[in-house]
This record gives sequence, structure tokens and C-alpha cells, in this order.
Amino acid sequence: MKIVVIGASRGIGLEIVGQALERGHEVTALLRDPAKLALEHARLHKVRGDLGKLADVRSALSGQDAVCTCVGVNPTRKPVELFSRGARNVLAALQDAPATKYVAVTGVGAGDSRGHGGFFYDKIFQPLLLGTIYADKDREEELIKGSAADWLIVRPGFLTNGPRTAVYRAITDLSGVTAGKISRADVADFILNQLESPSLFRQTPLLTY
Repeated sequence: MKIVVIGASRGIGLEIVGQALERGHEVTALLRDPAKLALEHARLHKVRGDLGKLADVRSALSGQDAVCTCVGVNPTRKPVELFSRGARNVLAALQDAPATKYVAVTGVGAGDSRGHGGFFYDKIFQPLLLGTIYADKDREEELIKGSAADWLIVRPGFLTNGPRTAVYRAITDLSGVTAGKISRADVADFILNQLESPSLFRQTPLLTY
């Protein structure tokens, strides 16, 4: 497959790049600063661009089979619009490529996963430090779910730098569920598995051990 990864220089995005290359895929990394992605590979194409600019996104998505958005921001109380603006740009670009799969990584606390992170996260950490971030992730999710795109919204639990185990749960019915930990490597594993053999598209699975 030809896969675009936005947010490829670190975290889940970097894991997707590495694992996708291991699986034989071709990867285009859209980066504001290509120098921040040290990885080099014959099937890796680094493209300078910004998720917030439609022209950059449209150019990166041309001729691709899938796009994964894995961007993040540091905890803040300031207004955030990166996620919703990015979703608008990806969805606009996909109007010219309706067969391209769209995977967006949000997190526990977005949409109807709010209230499934445990007491400290739900009552203290998210409201105080992540409120504006998750308000924008909610907007992102609503834009994606309301679109005609072939989408998958992935909501990881609490991220670790642990190894890829390939043993985790992808939960779509959150009744009675409290999120636990999940490694970035396993989130990438899940995303690539879904791109290769889709079974949960147009759903919002929560990933946890």
C-alpha cells in the first residue's frame, strides 16, 4: 500500500512509519521539518508540508491508498484548532480520492469515550490540562463521522513506549470499560492491521490491554 503519515516524526506516527516499511508498504511522511525524521529508507518519502494547509495535504494525498493523522499538542489551556482544521483539510483532499482510507488517532476522552479514563483522568487531568485539546478532538471526530470518507477513528488508552505485543483489545462497546495502557507500537500494529484487513472502519475503537 501507499500510506501517508501525518505526525510521523515521533510517537504513534513514527511507529506506523517503521512498521509499515517492515511490512513492505510505501510511506509518505508529511512533515513541517523533514529533518526531524531521521529514518531513511528507499520506500520512505519525506515531504515538507503542514496539516493546516489544504494545498500541502492535497498534494501529499495524491495517488495514495491511505492517510493516517497522528498529530499531537502539548497540554495547554489555550484554544486548540489543529485537529479540526486538519480533519477539514484531509476530508477536502479526499473528495478527489474517495477510495483512500482515512485513519485518525484521537484518544480516550474524545466523543463517547469521555468518562472512561478513570477518576483521576476524567475528573482532574483532562478537565484541567486537556480540556481545549479534547474539545477540538470532539470537533475532529464529528467532522469525520459526518463525512462520506472511508474512515476509522482510533482512541488509544494511556500511551507507553513499550514493545509491540500484538495482544490488545479494540473495544467498540464501552459499557463498563475503563481504559488502561497501550503501547504506541501496538497502536501502530492495530492501524496497519486494519489498513491491510479492514474490519472496524466507520467505528471508533478504544485500544487498551
